[in-house]
Amino acid sequence: MIRINLLPHREEAKKARREQFFILIGLVAVLAGLVVFAVYTLISGSISNQEEANSFLKREIAVLDKQLDRIKHLKEQSQALLSRKQVIEDLQRDRGETVYLLNEMVKQVPDGIYLKSLKQDGLRVNIAGIAQSNARISALMRNIDASEWLENPQLIESKAIVLNSRRANEFTMNFSLTRVQPEVEKVKK
Repeated sequence: MIRINLLPHREEAKKARREQFFILIGLVAVLAGLVVFAVYTLISGSISNQEEANSFLKREIAVLDKQLDRIKHLKEQSQALLSRKQVIEDLQRDRGETVYLLNEMVKQVPDGIYLKSLKQDGLRVNIAGIAQSNARISALMRNIDASEWLENPQLIESKAIVLNSRRANEFTMNFSLTRVQPEVEKVKK
């Protein structure tokens, strides 16, 4: 039988497989490096895009904050103007109250009553005067209660005094003015 030495062939096959293994490991390492580089590039690109988006949003938020401050300032100005307008409307509405008050007082004060003072605080009016009798004070209170401009008379004090050797009554009274609504005023015109 012929003997063939296969040792060098086996050694060459082992050597070839070893070389293939190292080449394969090298290719896998290169491929892994490329994958890592690609992932790193994608992630850094995403991070840079997100940072750009964040900086854009920050700029836009700053612009919107300025606009919100401006809107807030405009609302404050608008509110101030509306309150001024309301004050002017109230003054416009109330400018005739004194005239109505004095006109009604002339109509409602009966003979024998003399007013010493008349003070108005908003819709509240305080009068002080001298009456010849308590019946005249009662008549004044009924007249005020029946008036369309005056209401809710309240006698604060009534005391007897002697004036020019005649008996009289000194009194203090409160009552309220009635505001006529604008719709009612328009209907009357």
